[in-house]
Amino acid sequence: MLNYYYKKYIINKLIQVMLMLIAVLPITSFAQDAAEIQIAQEFLLTGQKQKAFESYRVLAKNGENISIIHNDYLNLLLDMGKFDEAENYVDKLIKRSDKTSYKLDLGLVYQRAGDLPKADKQFKAIIKNSGEDVFKLKQISDYLGTRDLIEYSILAILQARQVSKNSTLFILELANLYRLVGKKSEMVTEYLSYVTQTPGNSGYIKNLLQVLLTKQDELETLEQILYSKSQQMPDNENYADLLIWVNLQKKNFNGAVIQSKAYDKRFKRETIKTNEIAQIAFNNKSYEAAEKAYRFVIKEYPNSPNNLTAKLGLLKTREARIKEQYPINRDSVQVLINNYADFIKAYPENPNSLEATGNEALLYGYYLDQKEKAITILTILIANPKLTLPALKAKWKLDLGDIYALKQEPWEASLLYSQVEKTQKETPMGYDAKLKNAKLSYYSGDFKLAQEHLDILKKATTREIANDALELSLRIKENTAVDTLGSALKEYAQVELLLNQNKTLEALARLQALKQKETGEDSTKTRESTLLDDIFWLEANLRLKQGDFTTSIELLQQIIKFFPDDVLADDAAFLQADIIEKHLKDKTKAMELYRDFLNRYPGSVYSAEARKRYRELRGDFSQPVVN
Repeated sequence: MLNYYYKKYIINKLIQVMLMLIAVLPITSFAQDAAEIQIAQEFLLTGQKQKAFESYRVLAKNGENISIIHNDYLNLLLDMGKFDEAENYVDKLIKRSDKTSYKLDLGLVYQRAGDLPKADKQFKAIIKNSGEDVFKLKQISDYLGTRDLIEYSILAILQARQVSKNSTLFILELANLYRLVGKKSEMVTEYLSYVTQTPGNSGYIKNLLQVLLTKQDELETLEQILYSKSQQMPDNENYADLLIWVNLQKKNFNGAVIQSKAYDKRFKRETIKTNEIAQIAFNNKSYEAAEKAYRFVIKEYPNSPNNLTAKLGLLKTREARIKEQYPINRDSVQVLINNYADFIKAYPENPNSLEATGNEALLYGYYLDQKEKAITILTILIANPKLTLPALKAKWKLDLGDIYALKQEPWEASLLYSQVEKTQKETPMGYDAKLKNAKLSYYSGDFKLAQEHLDILKKATTREIANDALELSLRIKENTAVDTLGSALKEYAQVELLLNQNKTLEALARLQALKQKETGEDSTKTRESTLLDDIFWLEANLRLKQGDFTTSIELLQQIIKFFPDDVLADDAAFLQADIIEKHLKDKTKAMELYRDFLNRYPGSVYSAEARKRYRELRGDFSQPVVN
């Protein structure tokens, strides 16, 4: 029995056939032929190929039926492997009518029959003999393309370009054909030509290339093409812009800065490209590249509105670099605070000074242990009547809540977090506030309340917050499944709280006691503990902040060795390589670890960064500047 939708499809198809018959068949033969075509159509739709073939063969003897049955009949012959009959059928049609489509059908018969040389000769002859009829050549290309004869479809487009003397004819169509046959270099060339013709569509082309070029070697091919194009046409702004873009796709931020500086010098726009690239590099923690970019803007554009943004960006970049150095140097922090103070004094009415003041407050609170001063500064900022941005006020409330948490005043912290949750609903900042509240519950040992917050946050819109929520949720579930009171987890949470309060020595002592309790005298317990991988991870980060890099690396190795399938395994492997690269300055060993990381954890969120680091150390990003 046919289902309802299939019956409906057949009925609609038959109606179409009957309407066509009304238009083309004489009244005298209409009833008989319409009935026969209907029967043939039903046989075909129900998979009765032999019966359909017999019906169509009879119908084909009447030339007036051909326009209706041709496609179905030819496809049926080819599907049934009746190539000789198909060839005879099409030959007769060609003798009756010199239509190009019938000649293409004959080439298709040769191709499906396996006579590739004959098919090749047929298709090329049709394309060559089309003269200067561009429209006809496009129809030929469409016919061949829809039948997966892409190479011949490409030939037809190229012929159309040749006869019309228009090298940009059918750009997007040809680019898509090249994509279908895997000719990425030719595809890219066509897309770049399209950008040149229609500069306003560069965003569309970037989106396309981002989807289509996913491998590193493909991006490198694009980069080489762009270098060549930029050298040939140095005044073409689109090529210069795309050259910056492809470096960003490769996460080669130093290369992007080099090219953006050249771009700004050549094209002199009010919107300074290098300032944009500096922010992107900063967001991706490529601080060296960000610092170079900000210095360039400060020096080259002293009177631009971007100058102040760059000065503040440079201070924030220095701050980020100081925080990456372990142990953190208090003298460097004080110098940075002085730099912020000078900036605020120089530009007291500028909105950037408000942000600088907020950053200054956090440095006092976290690194100079002047929490009351930090609270005073942030309270004044929040109450500032000139502040018109709700998001900025919400950020400072979160920062102030963090300082209260640092001061061991969780109720004050929770109140501020809850205020932000209410005013910033369904925003990343609102989710962040909820995560902070969840962690307060977690630190206090109220795992049930923490889990309620986390269950909501696992659906958060930002991946980072959702991942943090998922990780903490899994830790709670794993460690309360057997021990319903979560005794060990409560101790672990207290250690995390001590670390957040910068009570490093007390945290380390309690963490080592907890580790001893989890392992005991039996080393096999290493594999059984659900908390031990987290303990290793926490202590590794603690040792790192103390500047004890060797111990940190050893602890990370314990995670890799005993918990290779754990969610922390790739984090541990990447951090290991990072320490060896940045703190031990052993580039050879770091390269080896990054290479091993890519082989072992190809799906990790750190893969792109590991690949970039490996290639930087190998020297792949040394590149010329297009002036």
